[in-house]
Amino acid sequence: MTAKTSSPLARIWGMTGNFRPVLVLVVVMFTAFSFLLPNFFLARNLTNLLTSIAVVWIVAMGMTFVTIVGGFDLSVGAVAALSAIALGKMLTAGLPAWAAVIVCVVGGVVVGGLVNGMLIGKLGLSFFVVTLATMTAYTGIVNLWSETETINIADPLIRWIGVTFTLGVPTPVWIMLIIFLIALIVQSRTFFGRDMYAVGGSVTAARLSGIRTTRTIVAVYAIVGGCAALAGIIAAGRIGAASPQVNVELPLQAAAAVLLGGTALAGGVGGVGGTALGVLFIGILQNGLSLAGVQSFWQQVVTGVILVAAVLGDQVFGRRRRRRMLRQHLDGDSAVIAPPAQSTAKEGAGS
Repeated sequence: MTAKTSSPLARIWGMTGNFRPVLVLVVVMFTAFSFLLPNFFLARNLTNLLTSIAVVWIVAMGMTFVTIVGGFDLSVGAVAALSAIALGKMLTAGLPAWAAVIVCVVGGVVVGGLVNGMLIGKLGLSFFVVTLATMTAYTGIVNLWSETETINIADPLIRWIGVTFTLGVPTPVWIMLIIFLIALIVQSRTFFGRDMYAVGGSVTAARLSGIRTTRTIVAVYAIVGGCAALAGIIAAGRIGAASPQVNVELPLQAAAAVLLGGTALAGGVGGVGGTALGVLFIGILQNGLSLAGVQSFWQQVVTGVILVAAVLGDQVFGRRRRRRMLRQHLDGDSAVIAPPAQSTAKEGAGS
């Protein structure tokens, strides 16, 4: 018998199983808006679209890792605002911009890992309760520290990070691409990536197999904290100011993108490739609705409906996936228990 061979295109299509629905939706919606809206398929609009999703994109990359291990982080919007306020305060105090950026990102990593990560991974507290509590606490710190006043930021480096073009492409887009490639390599080419999926599949089984589950959980919350801090810096650079207003929609938009991209809410399945498509879907939808004259309130309604649909889809496909895995497991057991048909026939003939 000759082994079946598939074309490279078929193999690539087969790799899109987890996020195939959102891939199709992105292509269909992009094509429809290009034909229906005259200003959609313009270089200026597409540039604005990519720049507008930079904040959600970066946070969603970190949120993917957290969701893979079976968690969630509601505090990313507050961490982003806290990072922006800290950036403004340090620049006002005379600290060089490059140093302030490093301090903010490292601060986000520390806050995410030592607070959320330790409380969830080490003490075993509920991720929902912990991140809701830290979101509330960080929001209060932002208001107290800023005295509810916006801090203007005019530093050239921060403006470059937020809005300036580099090699004909906005700098935030380059940052998005770099973060995506790093996350893709970490998830698919490192032992840490393997540990994430193992912990998301079963914390107990991962611990028994020798994986340091606490370290893995702390690390993913540290990563999403750093991503949120970087997103806050980009947001400050875009508007030229650090605002004390916490973006409460940021964690929900990131979660919607992650779930739309095929990452299971229960953990153990998914990846940043699908998340990138999920962010693009939300960005294209919001951009198209804005060009069509739809009010921003309706865009919020649509985003909420998408989030509910993504959760429902995750539940449906999750059940199907579990049934398929159980069926494969039972078929494998049957193959081991049942004797080969050829051997049985020979035994019958011999008797």
